[in-house]
Amino acid sequence: MAYRNPTPTVDIIIELIDRPHRPIVLIERQNEPFGWAIPGGFVDYGESVETAAQREAQEETGLQVELIEQFYVYSDPNRDPRQHTMSVVFIATATGEPQSGDDAKSLEVFDSWRIPSNLCFDHDRIMRDYWRYRHYGMRPRLI
Repeated sequence: MAYRNPTPTVDIIIELIDRPHRPIVLIERQNEPFGWAIPGGFVDYGESVETAAQREAQEETGLQVELIEQFYVYSDPNRDPRQHTMSVVFIATATGEPQSGDDAKSLEVFDSWRIPSNLCFDHDRIMRDYWRYRHYGMRPRLI
C-alpha cells in the first residue's frame, strides 16, 4: 500500500539582534509561488529539522543562525499550493549582513511595521502569530 504523507519543511524567523528593534529577514522568492517569504525549505532525508533550519537559513541568507526556540507547526493542507507540506517554524537569532542566495531573488530586513503584504504560503498567518507572541507573549492557539 502506498502512503501519501505531508512533506516536512522548516521556516526560520531570523531576528537580527545586532540592530535596533530586532528586525527580521525575509526573502523574495525567485521561483513560484512568487512573493516574499520567511526563509526556509524542505527537510532532506536523514536530516533533523534543526539541521535543516540552520542549513536553509545559511543557503538563503548567508547567516549562521542560533535556533532559539521551536515556535509552532503549521500543517494546513492548503498552506502550499504546490503540495501538502507541514512546516516546523523556528525563531532564531543572527548578527551580520544577510545576503540573498539559493532560490532567493532578493532579500530585505524588515521592522514589524514594514512587513510586505504579498507574503507566500501561509506566512502572513505565521507573521501575525509571531508578532502576537513577541508583543503579548501569546502562542498560537491549537485548533
